[in-house]
Parts: sequence; structure tokens; C-alpha cells
Amino acid sequence: MSFYLVQFLTGLASASSLFLVAVGLSLIFGVTRIVNLAHGSFYMLGAYIAHTLVTAIGTGVAGFLVAIVGGALVVGLLGVVMEVLLLRRIYRAPELFQLVATFGVVLIVKDATRAIWGVQDKTSPALRGTIPIGDQAIPVFDVAFIAIGLGVLLAIWLLMTKTRWGTLVRAATQDREMVGALGVNQKLLFTSVLFVGAALAGLGGSLQMLRPESVNLTMDLLILAPAFVVVVVGGMGSIAGAYLAAFIIAELNAFGILVLPKITLVLMFVVMALVLVVRPWGLLGRPSAAVGGHSGIAEAPLRPATLPLKLLFAAFGLALLLLPLTGESMALLATDMLVLVLFAASLHFIAGPGGLHSFGHAAYFGLGAYAAALLLKYFRVPMELGLLSAPFLAAAGALVIGWLAARLSGVYFAMLTLAGAQIIWSYVFQSSFTEGENGILGLRRSPWVLDRTAYYYLVLALTAGGVILLRRFLFAPFGAVMRAGRDSPRRADAIGIDVRTHQWLAFTLAGAFAGMAGGLFAYSKGSVFPDILDIPHSFDALYMVMLGGAQTLSGPIVGAAAFEWLRDVVKDPDFWGLFGAPKLADFWQGMLGLLIVLIVLAFPQGIAGFLRDRVGTALGFVRREELVGGRQ
Repeated sequence: MSFYLVQFLTGLASASSLFLVAVGLSLIFGVTRIVNLAHGSFYMLGAYIAHTLVTAIGTGVAGFLVAIVGGALVVGLLGVVMEVLLLRRIYRAPELFQLVATFGVVLIVKDATRAIWGVQDKTSPALRGTIPIGDQAIPVFDVAFIAIGLGVLLAIWLLMTKTRWGTLVRAATQDREMVGALGVNQKLLFTSVLFVGAALAGLGGSLQMLRPESVNLTMDLLILAPAFVVVVVGGMGSIAGAYLAAFIIAELNAFGILVLPKITLVLMFVVMALVLVVRPWGLLGRPSAAVGGHSGIAEAPLRPATLPLKLLFAAFGLALLLLPLTGESMALLATDMLVLVLFAASLHFIAGPGGLHSFGHAAYFGLGAYAAALLLKYFRVPMELGLLSAPFLAAAGALVIGWLAARLSGVYFAMLTLAGAQIIWSYVFQSSFTEGENGILGLRRSPWVLDRTAYYYLVLALTAGGVILLRRFLFAPFGAVMRAGRDSPRRADAIGIDVRTHQWLAFTLAGAFAGMAGGLFAYSKGSVFPDILDIPHSFDALYMVMLGGAQTLSGPIVGAAAFEWLRDVVKDPDFWGLFGAPKLADFWQGMLGLLIVLIVLAFPQGIAGFLRDRVGTALGFVRREELVGGRQ
């Protein structure tokens, strides 16, 4: 009996740790509606700052207190800096554009942390000792976490229910526009929320000093997904919901590992999927707090390209045909870019015209890649049939997940697609049939495309065909229905349009084209690994779409090319050598993040959108009257 009690208390300690991070994220998202990917970075910074302070002061009670409180306060101030310099400028931008901006912050913070503290893990001093419970014992630091978690829960509850600030935060969570209409200083409110939310994340990171765990550069991404799951399961902006969700997930993991050890990788996503299907607004959330619908810059109706623009596309196509003449290395780089273009175009198909933001699109890319690889491995199927099968298996996966996700909208749709993708990834990562984390090696292309240049032309043909076909769908009545469901779903329903069925079909089509990109990727690299299905790869597609411009048909092409090119450039020491600083290449992630943030601030409509509005109209490629309000 004592064993199960200790296991329960261990789960409760984990719940407290997760709650401290998730509750800050819940506050920030509930008020600002920003999917703050940098929240994990705040958690990591709190741990590093606390480690520095406790090392300098000592591991006594005073040292721990100063380190924990100091880490939380410093991180809270850093949250204010991010809000003032970045977030305040993009509150009215599309949600995914905000996501891209905070991703840039993640990259900047990671490399800044590496520059300050180095790449070596830091050993936590930790609280020593145990408390006996029957024939078992529980570490002192777990008891401390339980007490601190409950104390913070009580403090936040009092703050939210007994103060004017808490009343304003709760009101803004339900209707922030109304709060502004009542004369409340929204800028000050948002800044204060960022301080509290970031400080709570920093507190969660600082408290890791109490555990015998290392402080390292992977902490940010490891905590981010569980924190988002807790926020969604508990309900946006719900403090009690965040604690309840953290408790449920932590206890299920604590006892689930005893029954099915492998299930812990995906258990929280299964819970989130079930909650989203049954109660989309969360266990203790309110339906009115749902986030969805299209937001951002108004869009002009789709129109056929002008003659100058067609000539420009023709010249671009000719350049792609002649590209291999510059050398095989350029053909290799261009092949990778073309695969990313098709991948990004498939996501843009639902994210731009459809208004459906998928956080798990890499799952269908991966299903296509594994379809081609597994058919070759087990059945010796030739490459041609493998590539043909790739979009069908990916479409089958998208068909199942899309059937559930199409019932939702906004961030709830996005999180359900994330849950579905993680379930697929978990199977691929752990299954012997897919070779698990070892991946599948030795994929050989057919003799007629063994040459890198020949394969480039195959990828070019299939990518061009896929992009053109997606464009045809958007100009067809099907595309008009997608845009109607995005801009005015209630009005579309009122005139007899089955919006959800069309969104489901669009999601399936997008999955099929992503699967084709995955199949091309598999034969290009000659191998596949589970990481191509993971969350970071899905976010890469989102970044490409938003950098290019979700409101332009050429956005995914420009975004994919720009993202891949920027990534290659900032990795190259020779490039930085031109400025006398070749060592900056070691911090390429931070440089890429800085460039992404600058692009977000300079081109809120995306790179392609900027070129269309400013350059295209000046050169006659785009007619000014085709833009919203004659200008857009």
C-alpha cells in the first residue's frame, strides 16, 4: 500500500511542477491569444539563473530562496521586455504570425543561453534527504514541490478573485475588446500579464534546483508540449483547470508507467484528444473562451494572374529547368527546397484559404515517407509504386484525424491535430515494424533517376504538378467554399453549405500532398527516421507558410525557399567571414531567430505579400484594384 501512496505523491509532485509552468502559459494565452512558444525558454532561463545564484550564494536555505525568487523575478522582467519590444507590435497580426515571432525568440534565447552558460549540462544542488512512508520513502524535494504547487495555486486564486487586476484578467480572457472599450489600459494589462506568466515559468524552472536533475539546453522544448496540453485540457485561462489537468496527466503517467511503460510517450496527447472531442473548451473552461475563426488582414478575392506575372512565373520555371547546369551541389540543395515547397504548399492549402491551423502536419509527411520506405523494405516494391502509395497512406491518416478535428476550430483544431500527430509519431518511434528510432536505411532509387540531376527533374515535375493542382482546387468552387467557411462559417451554414465536410476533405487532400512530399524526401535522402514526424518539423512548415505569406498563393513557395536559404546561409562560416566574424556561425540558430523576428516586424503580410503589395503594383504585375481597398 505504501508503494502506491509514494507513487501517488510522486505524481502529485510532478503535477505541481507542470502546473507552475502551465498556469503562466494559460494566463498569457487567455488574455493575449498568443501561442507563446517562448514560454519554454522562460522556464529554461529560470533554471539557469537560479543555478548561477545558488552557486554564488551557497546551497543553504537562504541560497535556495534567493535563487528561486531571483530567477522568477528576472525571467518576469525578460517577459516584459519581449512584450514591449515584440508582442505589442503584433497583437493584431494573424495567430500563426505571432507563433512564428515567438519561435524566433526561442532560437535567440537558446543560443544566448549557450553563449552565456556553455553547452555543458549543469548539475542541480538539490535538496537532500527522504521521508519514510511505511517500507517506502519519498524524497524531500518532492514534498517541497507539492507544498509550493499548492501554495502558488492558492496565491493565484486569491490574486484572480480578490483583486481588481484579477477581475480585469478574467474579463479579458472572455472578451478583451470589451475590456478595452471600458477604458482599461490594455497595454499595461498585457504587460503585467506577461510579467506574471513569465515569472511563473521562471519559478517552475528555478525550482528544478531542488531536484537532482541537470540543467540543460533541451529543457525549453521538453516542457513546452506538456504545458500546452495542460492548458488545453484544463481550459483556457482557468487556474483550477490547469492544476486539475496537470494532476490528471501526472498521475496517469505515474501509474501508467507501471502497466505500459511505452504509453507514457503519448498518454498526455491521448488525454488531450479525448477531452477535445468531448469537451473542446477544456474540463473547467468556458465555451465563450474558445479561440477560433479567421483573424488578421482582410483578403482580396482570388483572381487569375496578370500577363506580366505569368511571364515572371515562366522565367522562374525556366531558371529551375536550367539550375542543374550550375552544378550537382546546387541540384541537391534545390531538390531539398522543392520538397519543402510541396510540403509547405500542402499546409498553406488549409491554413491560408481554409483558415485551419494544423500543428501536426509533419505526421502526413512522415506517413508518406514511411509508406515508400516500408513497401521497399518488406515487399521490394519499386520506387515508382512507392511514390504512388505515399499520398494514399498519408491521406488515410489525415482522413481519420481530420474527421475528428474538423468539428473544432482555432487553437482547439490545432491542438487536436498535434495530438493525432504525436500518437502516430509514438507508434513509429517505438514499433519494431518501422525499426523504431533506428529508422529505415538503404532506400535506392530506380536506375533512371539514380543520377542526382535526373531525380531533381522528377521532384521538380511532381512539385510543380502538386502546386498547380492545389491552385486549381483553390480557384474551383471547392476553394470558394473553403474561404466561405473560414471567413463566415455561420453564414455559409445558413445558405446550405456543409462547411465541416468540406474542411474535412480539404484536410485529407492536404495530407495527401504532404505524403507525396514525404515520399520524395525518403528517396532523396535514402533513409527515413521518426524525427520527420515530430513537432519541430510540423512547426517548420508553419514558419515557411507564414514567412512567405499565408494570404498569397505564392507564399509557401517563397517561404520555403527563404527559410531553407536563410538556414543554410547562417550556418556558413564563410558568410560571416565577410563581416569578420566567422565564429557567429556557431550561433546560427540565434541568428536565424533574429532574422525571423526582423522579417515578422518588417513584413507583417509575409515576404510574398510585401513583394505583391509594394513591388508587384509598382511594376504592373498586380493591379492595384485587386488589393483590398485598392491597396491592402
